[in-house]
Amino acid sequence: MTLRQVKEHLAEMDTLQFQLPDGSTVPSHFHVTEVGQVSKDFIDCGGTLRHEKAVNFQLWNADDVDHRLQPKKLKNIIKLSEKKLFIDDSLEVEVEYQGNTIGKYSLEFREGKFHLASTLTDCLAKDQCGIPEPQTEEQSSSCALGSGCC
Repeated sequence: MTLRQVKEHLAEMDTLQFQLPDGSTVPSHFHVTEVGQVSKDFIDCGGTLRHEKAVNFQLWNADDVDHRLQPKKLKNIIKLSEKKLFIDDSLEVEVEYQGNTIGKYSLEFREGKFHLASTLTDCLAKDQCGIPEPQTEEQSSSCALGSGCC
């Protein structure tokens, strides 16, 4: 989900809710302690230079159980971040949330609330590493011309 989409959803919400992948919700007294722009420059295992940019939200629970962040307040924090950090609102949003360690999630919106979606690592150069792409059901059930399977 892009930052632009987050802002559009915030404009329509009365209360702010984040749901974790296991179905539980982030406690309603959470704080958004950071809104930032994260830039990552790296070389994948195939030797390709890559550059990624994302908007990062950090959610944190405090002992302040009376705190309730409202959608309008988060929208104002985002607006200030865009202005001060020159954030492009077409960037994808990633969310950090404390579990056993800091978890990194992508963001989705369903049923009137934000959902933290699990993220996975991946090899970005499978062709260079000799890792075959997974076949679709259709590919694995049909014979390739000249393969001798028919």
